[in-house]
Amino acid sequence: MTMLAEAAPPVEEAAPFEPPVITGTEPTAATEILFHALLQICRRHEPQLERVLKGEADIAKLTPELMSRALQLQGIWFRLLSIVEENTAMRRRRHAERNHGRAEVNGTFSKVLAQAAAAGVKAAEVQTMLKGLRIRPTITAHPTESKRVTVLEKLRKIYLLLLELELPRWTERERNALVNDLSDQIELIFLTGELQLEKATVVREVSWALHFFDESLFEMLPEVLTSLETSLAEHYPDDNFEAPPFFQFGCWVGGDRDGNPFVTHDVTRTTLKRNARASMRRFRTRISDLGKHLSITERVLPTPVAFRKELKALLDQSGDGEAIAARNPGEHFRQFLTCVLRKLDATIERNKEEPIILPGAWYADADQIIGDLKTLEHGLIEGDCRSLAVNQVRPVRRMVELFRFSTCHLDIRENSTRTTNALKEIWASIEGGEPDEAPDLESSEWRAWLTAELSKPRTKLRDLPKLSEESRETLATFALVGEMRAGIDREAVGCFILSMTRSVNDILGVYLLAKEARIYLDSPGVEICQLPIVPLFETIEDLRAAPAIMKELLAIPLVRRSVRWQGGFQEVMVGYSDSNKDGGYFASNWELYKAQAKLTEVGEQASVPIAFFHGRGGSVSRGGAPTARAIEALPQGSINRQYRVTDQGEVVSFKYSNRGTAAYQMELTAASVLEHALLSMRDVQPWKAEFDDAMEALSGASRAIYTQLINHDGFVEYFQNASPLDELALLNIGSRPARRFGARSLSDLRAIPWVFAWAQNRHIITGWYGIGSGLKNFIEVRGEQGEELLKRMFEKSKPFRLILDEVEKTLRMVDLSIAREYSKLAPDQKTRDEVFGLIEAEYALTCEMCLRVSGGGEIAFRYPAFRERLAERLPVINQVSREQVELLRLYRGETDEFKRDEIKSALLLSINCISVGFGATG
Repeated sequence: MTMLAEAAPPVEEAAPFEPPVITGTEPTAATEILFHALLQICRRHEPQLERVLKGEADIAKLTPELMSRALQLQGIWFRLLSIVEENTAMRRRRHAERNHGRAEVNGTFSKVLAQAAAAGVKAAEVQTMLKGLRIRPTITAHPTESKRVTVLEKLRKIYLLLLELELPRWTERERNALVNDLSDQIELIFLTGELQLEKATVVREVSWALHFFDESLFEMLPEVLTSLETSLAEHYPDDNFEAPPFFQFGCWVGGDRDGNPFVTHDVTRTTLKRNARASMRRFRTRISDLGKHLSITERVLPTPVAFRKELKALLDQSGDGEAIAARNPGEHFRQFLTCVLRKLDATIERNKEEPIILPGAWYADADQIIGDLKTLEHGLIEGDCRSLAVNQVRPVRRMVELFRFSTCHLDIRENSTRTTNALKEIWASIEGGEPDEAPDLESSEWRAWLTAELSKPRTKLRDLPKLSEESRETLATFALVGEMRAGIDREAVGCFILSMTRSVNDILGVYLLAKEARIYLDSPGVEICQLPIVPLFETIEDLRAAPAIMKELLAIPLVRRSVRWQGGFQEVMVGYSDSNKDGGYFASNWELYKAQAKLTEVGEQASVPIAFFHGRGGSVSRGGAPTARAIEALPQGSINRQYRVTDQGEVVSFKYSNRGTAAYQMELTAASVLEHALLSMRDVQPWKAEFDDAMEALSGASRAIYTQLINHDGFVEYFQNASPLDELALLNIGSRPARRFGARSLSDLRAIPWVFAWAQNRHIITGWYGIGSGLKNFIEVRGEQGEELLKRMFEKSKPFRLILDEVEKTLRMVDLSIAREYSKLAPDQKTRDEVFGLIEAEYALTCEMCLRVSGGGEIAFRYPAFRERLAERLPVINQVSREQVELLRLYRGETDEFKRDEIKSALLLSINCISVGFGATG
């Protein structure tokens, strides 16, 4: 598909469209239906763009307004293609399960447990694993997702209509009605527009995150536990298992204040209350439905005595017991659920922004309603209605166990610069003097002060006169944690994440801030911080320092006591984005691998196991990789039954927009974690030391070449001019500024726009640069034996294989002829020629060396489905990329504000279109 010039010929009358039947695994029919629907919409609203949509024309000479509409059509088409691909993948998995059994479907519990049983893993080992298992994907609102909630809802409806069209039962009249409905949804997207008209707010981002819980996660996560139990019964039939609520969601939306001035403690409070009401309201719906279904009368089924006692207690608490009993006489299970609903209603009212206190009982926390639902389950089982208990009540109880009164665990994130400023002002308030007179932050004097303050019990809040508004806001956030945990749910707040962690003192400082806010179990000598403090190590320098920092930290009694009370694991977050910006793709991956391996050893030596929180993005450059393979490539023993990972931006809608896909993605993650935890330590690796030595050499060589590039005189200016870096800030897809502190240096630029901009200008150096030189250098130094070693690593080393596979996929997305056009936007020809020349040479070398090691005939030859998907999109993406170059030139040179706004609209749609076309660019 390319795009057309100014005037198109008159549109010919189209023949009536007969929608094809969508068959088992073929996406062709669905694609045809969707394309025809979009074509009809184009004919109604923008007939001159029909040839653009058909790929028969160019948009170079269109007016800015028509250009915007053409780009919007292209973006919508990419969205529709993604729906077809998602639907097709789901149908193929179902087809495989029907024909070969669940144990033959990749990414399922059944397959992993079949392998475990065959490998001799005993049921007791699986039981122990499940007891300590904790998996927590964490939703973040990083600015790489441009879809508005209203568009997400329409895309969801289109997906559901495609499912309906698969069914053979419809008459021709009914089928045409479904096709018309589908066309209406596409038309509404076209008429709605995808771009945010205003800068996104945190409140809107919270609505965006909750959308996925409402649409799929509330209902499908309990199904994942059921799937696990079914698979356990299949492969360990002699043992009884009940899966604990090991899989829960975390979230940063409304809690991540690192560089985002719009996230205040009041915003976080509002977010926590909204999250609480979202889960409570879903529980209310399910419990209400349960009450309608359980129409069991004591005249047919005598009510167990123990259940009668529990019912009487609830009726007495309600203050309206006689009326409740009279409304459903003899239907004791309905009466019980009516009491539960009344308590839940009272709880919902108490958690509104302006609370209303209703008479009667209410739930102080989720554990109480879980207890009531267990009572109901046991009552049905004692009444010989086990099937009703297991199939009707247990899914509701599980839903409450999984989502509690919080929907997700909201993490608080802040950077060490802010926390350090607050600590200096606390020091000045206590010790006298000014904050800038505080001891050096790495000095023994500062450590002694922190330690002394941490040892003092707090019975009341202290007067701290020298705190700035910024520091008072920081302390108010810590105080909010205690308030919300007591007032909403003990798991409402997950942890505090300290970004830019540089030392043990940075972490101890956060412990002190938590103490000042009185979120301690605080008696002399046995102080315990209730809030988990999680250091985040992001740069290569920080990753290398992390093992020594954590060894020192875990020797501190306060930390050890706190970690033991919190569950026994010290969580450490590792960042994939900044390390990539720091040292390039290969060095980043190797440094992350080494840090996790060494930190795992540190935890073992300290008898405090370390659990990792992986800060991955959507793109390869920010840690994005196929879920199962990414987990498989982690160091042996590093999962420790605990796994957390960020789901960022467009990855969230890809995984969780639709229920079938959401269920599969959650099971895939959990099954992959189980496989690593149960089987990775059985994988003997006699060649590990030799491979590690080779990885170290490759990492050093590739980083050296990468560093030469980013340190080249004029590189920053080249990047800024030869990409839409500055223009990305105009795209209202996130509440967060592009830079942490407003500076203009590369070091302070956030990793997300860094990666996003390189993807837009088709250089994509963040996913491959330096690797060709690294491989070439290794072979030159070690000769034939070195080349043979690399080929063995490609076959046997999971980390090395994953890196090369993802590099090849990235290389397939690079287009140097288009990149050259972007490079011409850089005004300094000498710098432009030098920087682009380095990129061009390294690209050719990386393609050559990857094929030499892998033995392939073409780049990404091992991934035909990926190549096919990309080939379908590249003609449009390439055309839009070329058009974006011209739009950037026009936008930057235009002085008339009206014309500039027209160009800006088309420019932003081009950014959106390229992002949607690739699917994961940030």
